[in-house]
Order: sequence, then structure tokens, then C-alpha cells
Amino acid sequence: MNLSIYKRVQGHNCPKLWQRFVVENGHQQPSTNPLPPTTHYQQQQSTTNFKPFLNIIPIFNENDAVSTRRAPYEDSSGIFWDNDSLAGLLAMELKADLLVMLSDVEGLYSGPPSDPNSKLIHTYIKEKHQCEITFGDKSRLGRGGMTAKVNAAVCAAYAGIPSVITSGYATDNIIKVLQGKCVGTLFHRDAHLWTLVKELGVREMAVTARECSRRLQAMNSEGRRKILLDIADALEANESLIKIENEADVTAAQDDGYEKSLISRLSLKPGKISGLAKSIRVLADMEDPIGQVLKRTELADGLILEKTSSPLGVLLVVFESRPDALVQIASLAVKSGNGLLLKGGKEAKRSNAILHKVITSAIPENIGEKLIGLVASREDIPNLLKLDDVIDLVIPRGSNKLVTQIKNSTKIPVLGHADGICHVYVDKSAKVDMAKQIVRDAKIDYPAACNAMETLLLHKDLSSNGLLNELVSDLRHEGVTLYGGPRASSLLNIPETCSFHHEYSSMACTIEIVDDVQAAINHIHQHGSSHTDCIITENHEVAETFLHGVDSAAVFHNASTRFCDGARFGLGAEVGISTSRIHARGPVGVEGLLTTRWILRGSGQVVYGDKGVIYTHKDLPLQTPLYI
Repeated sequence: MNLSIYKRVQGHNCPKLWQRFVVENGHQQPSTNPLPPTTHYQQQQSTTNFKPFLNIIPIFNENDAVSTRRAPYEDSSGIFWDNDSLAGLLAMELKADLLVMLSDVEGLYSGPPSDPNSKLIHTYIKEKHQCEITFGDKSRLGRGGMTAKVNAAVCAAYAGIPSVITSGYATDNIIKVLQGKCVGTLFHRDAHLWTLVKELGVREMAVTARECSRRLQAMNSEGRRKILLDIADALEANESLIKIENEADVTAAQDDGYEKSLISRLSLKPGKISGLAKSIRVLADMEDPIGQVLKRTELADGLILEKTSSPLGVLLVVFESRPDALVQIASLAVKSGNGLLLKGGKEAKRSNAILHKVITSAIPENIGEKLIGLVASREDIPNLLKLDDVIDLVIPRGSNKLVTQIKNSTKIPVLGHADGICHVYVDKSAKVDMAKQIVRDAKIDYPAACNAMETLLLHKDLSSNGLLNELVSDLRHEGVTLYGGPRASSLLNIPETCSFHHEYSSMACTIEIVDDVQAAINHIHQHGSSHTDCIITENHEVAETFLHGVDSAAVFHNASTRFCDGARFGLGAEVGISTSRIHARGPVGVEGLLTTRWILRGSGQVVYGDKGVIYTHKDLPLQTPLYI
């Protein structure tokens, strides 16, 4: 069965005038007053063009071939003999908006559909696939088989009519196609322009990103700075287009029933693009981190050793929800000279695609836009995680489940945090107004952020001076849902939390009463995630006990946990916040994406059993290499 849909307009059933031109089940509807073929054709065109004005959707249903002739299915005159060619011809004659061809399989596969190693081709690229695919026997249910369907789809697509081959067994496949969902195999004349990166193998993407990164590293500092400035300009120039795509993602997420916290992270709120562009310009003007001499030593007379900063190589960043993360990560990759592979969440598919397109368009040809690759399918992630020979660091940004799954699935080093369970401890000496302000900001400024307060710890004496009740009242007034530990739930008459180790990422938090600062530290170590924790106190000794006693990536005194952020720390941007204890910890900016290497400059020295060298091991003043 094939459908050629001319206009997507709400309509009604076709009237009798229309019925004589509907081809259904292989038979033209009977007409009491048959017309010559030319008149039939003219009437058909006239009626088709007229129907949209009546809010009618003209639909042509072509099911069986109209010829009894056997193979070959067409002759030198181009006359069709199979139902697929008929559908394609009909679509082209009517200048249809879409051609849907239904088959007994999901679409076009890279091999026999029954072969478990065959993969469904989501987008057909003529230049790539016509030489790679070998067709088997024709369909059991139709006349032309997949060969005829592909030929008809290619012909229609290159005539300007997008075509989709999908399964006719799923009752809602046609609706999914009209909704723009990834169903079956799409044929489009411009497919070679916008699916090239998507169709690259994951290893090829990683290898190509490394090659591009080496060209980027060889570029001088001003050249890398210009790329960042061009990216910032491109984002602002395309803000309206980015907004349209992001709003489409947000609407789809709302329709699919996603949680408010995820939708909040997904949305690029007013001023976000300009803010991102500003942060990129700040990053561009920061000191070039590549090739910096960190240590310089004279090993022996005329033998100078330098320890220098160097890019890691290729980064794989897997992130959920937040499309703004793509911009920050990409800009840091350029600044640090690293290649980058990105895999965003499906809920931000449109936003990520347009942001990636805008950013890579600003990368000069001599570096290559494949410096930054966007991975299209989550099915590619397991294969990417196996590439420990070409990918140097994996940075997962998302849920505990995502981070844990990635850590357990790869030999590549992983940098990131699984949870953002941040605490604010209010000591008995805290100032009332300061405590209220910090607690309110830490919770409600951006509840979905990983640095938002999830647990509020209160000194037991605060219940007697009224501050406890004021803090609780303020949070309730702001609409925060409160849960309590055993002591707080009893004292405040609030529901008891099922677990202290819980990240709400929403307008909710846990409250508990503790005896003193040491009890607060113990609670944080037992239930926290080593992310960001804060103490509010006027007692210097208590503050120092907390600052040096809490083993977290970031520990604050009299300041909101929301300050734990790469941009706010002056890093320009961040690829994420790490709770690891190896390599980088806390907000990870440019420095966290660098490693070191050694450069030795000699004048003919050899080891020779250490007989011919007199070692001095003398520290020398640092100097910047001439090529920077």
C-alpha cells in the first residue's frame, strides 16, 4: 500500500466528484460518464488543486499494480509496471508534499532484515548507499519488492518530494511520519548535506576529531581566539532560529509528560544565548592554556627539560536535558585544543542540532568542522565507550543512573559526578538575615541545578531563638515542599524523608536537626555526594572546622552553594563539576581538559650508562615558547 498525501489540511471524506479519481485496491472507482484519459488527468489536477480550499485532504491510495505484464517492471519508454513506480509517478504528477510507501519491514536495511547484524538505515544517502546495499528477493506481499520501492523513493525525492519507506503493520506509523518522528527510512534530495556527520562510523568520528584537534593545537593563540569570537557572534546572529528549535523541544517534552525539573533545564530562557556568547568572549580573552611552560629544569650542561601543558586529545561528553551545556563544552574544547564528541538527550534533539550546526559553521576549513562531532543515536554510545585507543576522557553530565552506567561500561577515564546532594548547615551563631537569604537562594534560585541545596541542616539551638521557624516559614512561602529527618519531622510536623541521599532537583528539600558542627560534618560524609556544602556561622573557629573537615569538591562559608559554577569561578565556562579525586575536582574548566608533556632540548648528549653526563638538576626561570 502506498499513500501520496498532497496537503496536510483538516478535511472531510471525498465527494462523488472526487471518487472517480481515487485509485483504491487496484480499481478505479466506477463512473457513469467516463472521460478520455487526457480529460481525466486535467480533471484530476483541477480537483486536487481545489480541495484544500474546502478543507479537504486529497489522499491517493494505490495498492496494486495496474499492469498484468511481468518483469521487467518498466520498459524503455519508462512506463511503469509495478505499484511502487505508480505511486512515485502519481506523487510527482501531483507535486505531493510527501510520499509514504508501506512495506512488510520497518524500512531499508543495510542487509537482509532477518540478519541480526543488519541495521535500519534511517536516512538514505544516494551517494553512500546505492553502492553499498545489495537487494535480495522481492517482497512476499507486493510485486516490485524493496528494489522498486527504493527506486521510486529516490526518483520522487530528487524531484523534490520527501519519501518514507516504513512498515504497514504498525497502525500508527503514518501518524508518526507526519509528526516528524524517526520512523522507517527517509529519502530527501538534500540528505547528503545534513546527515553526513550522522552517518559516519563512531570510530571515524573520533579519529577525525583527533586529526582536527592536532591542526587546532598547531594554530597560534590568536587563531584559536578568533574561532571563539566567531562562535559567539554566530550564536547571537542565529538566536531567533535557536529559539524556534528550543521551543519545539520544550513543547514536545511537555506533551510527552516530562518532569518540570527536566523542562526547566531544557529551556533556553530569555537572555541565555547572549549570556553564553558573553561567557565565550570572556573565555577567548583568557590566557592561552596550550604550551604553557609549567616547570623548567637544567638536567645537565646544555640539556634543558620543560614540563608543558597539553590538550588531552579527544573528549566524549554525554549530557542530558541542557542544550546550553553543548555551547559551554564546545567552547572549552576549542580553547583547550581538544577534539570533541557530543551526545545529548533526545529531549533536546532539535536544540542540540541547531547549536552544533551554528558552532561548527564558525570553525575554519583549515581546522575542519568535524573537530566537534554530534553523535546522533544513543545506540552508538556502547561502541564509543569501547574506543579507549582514540577517546581520552569521558564526561557524563546527567542522572546518577547515566553516570554509573557509563563508569561500568568503559576502560576510558571518566570524569564527573553522579549526584548533587548539597547541604547548607546553619550554625547557632548565624546571622538571621544572612541565613534566610543564603538558604532561600541556595534552594530557589535554580532548583534543577546540581549545586542547589537539597538538605538543610540546623543547629539544635535554633529552635529556641526562632530562626528555625523563620527559615521553615520562608521556604514554605516560596512554595518549597519540606521533608524531615527523624528529629525535624517530629519537631516541625512534616513528612519524614525516605532517604537523606536524595537529589530532588525541584522545589523540595530535606531538613534535619543536628547537635553541632561535628554532627553536621558526619551527616554530610554519610549522606552527601562530595559536591558542594556550605556553613553559615559567625564563629570563625566553627567555620574553619567545617571548611577543613568536610571532604567535598567545594566547601563554602557564608555563601550560597549556587556559586559552585565554572563561569562564576572565573573559569569562563565548565564541562561539568567533578567529585572525583583524580585529575580535576569541582567545576572543570580549561585546566581540567589539559595534561602535561615533557620537552627536552639537548646538544648531542647520550646516556652511555650515565658516564658522560654530569647532572645538575637546577631549576630555571619559566619562559614562554617562541611558537605561542
